[in-house]
Amino acid sequence: MDFNLFASPVAFLESKLGSLAQVSPLKELEQWWLGTGREVSAAVDRAGTPWLRMYDRFGTRVDEILLPPAYWEMLRRGYKAGAVWRAFADNSLLTPYQIGYVTSFFDPGLYCPYIVSLSTAVPLSKYGEPAVRERFLPHLLQRDDGVWQGATWMTEAGGGSDLGAHVLTVARRAGEAWKLNGEKFFASNAGADVAIVAARPEDAPSGVRGLALFLVPRWRADGTLNYFIRRLKDKTGTRSVPTGEVELHDSEAYLLGEAGQGVYLILEALNLSRVGNCMGSVALAQRALAEAWHFAERRNAFGRPIAEHPLLRRQFEERALLLDQCFGLAWEAVLLLNECWQERPRYTDRYHLFRLIAHLAKYYTAEVAAQMAKWTMEVHGGMGILAEFPVERLLREAMILPIWEGTPQRQILDGMEVLVRKGAHNLLSDYLAELGAAPAGIAELSAGVGEWLAKEPTAREAESEAPFRTLAERTAAILARVREERRISR
Repeated sequence: MDFNLFASPVAFLESKLGSLAQVSPLKELEQWWLGTGREVSAAVDRAGTPWLRMYDRFGTRVDEILLPPAYWEMLRRGYKAGAVWRAFADNSLLTPYQIGYVTSFFDPGLYCPYIVSLSTAVPLSKYGEPAVRERFLPHLLQRDDGVWQGATWMTEAGGGSDLGAHVLTVARRAGEAWKLNGEKFFASNAGADVAIVAARPEDAPSGVRGLALFLVPRWRADGTLNYFIRRLKDKTGTRSVPTGEVELHDSEAYLLGEAGQGVYLILEALNLSRVGNCMGSVALAQRALAEAWHFAERRNAFGRPIAEHPLLRRQFEERALLLDQCFGLAWEAVLLLNECWQERPRYTDRYHLFRLIAHLAKYYTAEVAAQMAKWTMEVHGGMGILAEFPVERLLREAMILPIWEGTPQRQILDGMEVLVRKGAHNLLSDYLAELGAAPAGIAELSAGVGEWLAKEPTAREAESEAPFRTLAERTAAILARVREERRISR
């Protein structure tokens, strides 16, 4: 096994995807990161939380996030490469997710602005009124320095998983538009030009059924600020994306879709980001493996490089296989989402199959990324904990991945819901059979799920983690094996 392959995200993608890998734009992006981007990223991370200039010298509220010019150059690289616009130009999500993969290999936090911008553009294009769509969408699809950024702001101080109980932002109709009042506690990509925001219309019922999704621009029609940044968060990692607390005071907003279907639109946007989290997790795991191999080849102990010691060599081989399986599971989520990202409620069985795969992939890949970063630190020994070297940062960056877009517990519970209500395990079995998976493997997978689902509801939930993890592991292994067999046969 050539472990040096892991040093290049583009080479890895090409080895796994063949003709689906968009080699030309990805290589250009990778070369920029190798030549310039890594140092810019490291400097931004070392600087920590950026300054927030709330007022200009004349006392006008501006809420400007102060980052160095090199940061904005780094950020715009991915937008120009097509992290958002290629989805619409190609009518395909495949290249944007590959751009996200390459970005996450070098800076996992920087992928967040791209994926939340995509998660803004997609519902705007699907559900925005024509005038609203024509006013805002072209700015998100620009290919130059003037490109706008998006954001997805759902979470409030009470919590993120239970949106029905904790979204207290209120929407009031004001002519053709709406006025929003409330606050968002974890507003990633604070300072975005436009954001999608969860709120509850004044006359809407309680719970998730009363939620609606709104588009909120940074600036009002009269040129003044439309939302306000109370403060920026001081975070362990992902310092390359500013996260703040956002206040909405009669903020101008535009309803997307129908108010009664808001929860479905919110989940659609969340699923776009969730798949991005999967790809980012695998990219971080690859980077961790690459850093470990680079060190192990050059670090001598007991008369030879530690890469030649049988125990460590076996650990490398096992983690390379694990990386391969995680990539297969994450990429399957991309492929299935690419089939159904234009669907609207009510959804097809293919969409529900996608949901299951996405929950499995998010749960599994994020955990593997965190464990891979920890192991890479162990390979480096004392050098791994020093902030002057890159490995320490990988562990900090990995800590957010299980939390972003739903905690592991949330993935299990939502995955269980789609299994129970939509029979997604049967959809999965049929899909794996279509791909040519061995019947014995499918039967083993189905039997384990069936035994779990047969339990009474309380016991089923209490005992859900082990069978869910097993389902993720077995699905990943089957998919990796099937895809590899197809690649070899070609």
